[in-house]
Amino acid sequence: QVQLVESGGGLLQAGGSLSLSCAASGLTFSWYTTAWFRQAPGKEREFVAAISRSSDNTYSPDSVKGRFTITRDNAKSTVHLQMNSLHPEDTRVYYCALDNDVVTRTTAPEYDYWGQGTQVTLSS
Repeated sequence: QVQLVESGGGLLQAGGSLSLSCAASGLTFSWYTTAWFRQAPGKEREFVAAISRSSDNTYSPDSVKGRFTITRDNAKSTVHLQMNSLHPEDTRVYYCALDNDVVTRTTAPEYDYWGQGTQVTLSS
């Protein structure tokens, strides 16, 4: 049974930093492209960052580039999202996701497995 468990969310002031983690089990983690998405109530799930299977390549949209960093540890089956200089508009539920494809994709429907999400709330 595949499980993805996110942790690290919370409430903090704008300008602060937060690190999210996602632990995977029930699959061979190194076979999967890994990504983070986020979602606000009533909105579509938004791509935040992705990392290739062997960490050779990372991808992120301009909205978070330079502020968010995605890393992974295949030995521990974990993926992390370091978020710095957080803005109030970064307030979302954050999800980790895995995609069993060598091509790194940025749209949510392409991903095979999802965590339950962790809430990140920024106060101004």
